[in-house]
Amino acid sequence: MTNKDIVQRALSELIATGSTDGLAPLLSDDFVHHRPDATSSTKTEWLAAVRAALTPLAGMQVEIRHLLADGDHVVLHTRRRLPDGGPEIAVVDIWRVDGELISEAWEIIEPTAHAAANLTWWEPAAR
Repeated sequence: MTNKDIVQRALSELIATGSTDGLAPLLSDDFVHHRPDATSSTKTEWLAAVRAALTPLAGMQVEIRHLLADGDHVVLHTRRRLPDGGPEIAVVDIWRVDGELISEAWEIIEPTAHAAANLTWWEPAAR
């Protein structure tokens, strides 16, 4: 099984069952989830957070835009439409696979409506 297959299986299990039961065995015991604000969570903490999010996110539509692998890393870029008229978000997940288990994850989330505002640093300074 390739690293892309492992990540795809983990996400498919989560989406198909609406439960973390199929996801948990695909994570290493020392799994770490890293956030952009430099905080991180353990396997137990992250699974609890995912479990808590499953109910309010039931019905979320996920469109896979890119699924790329390089060595032990897999990158997933998705567009997600939150239920009940919630915003559309762009998400980039980076997964590190070690020994056929997911051992680390990084996640960046941005509401697509805010994308232009977050690019202002890129524009040349006003004269």
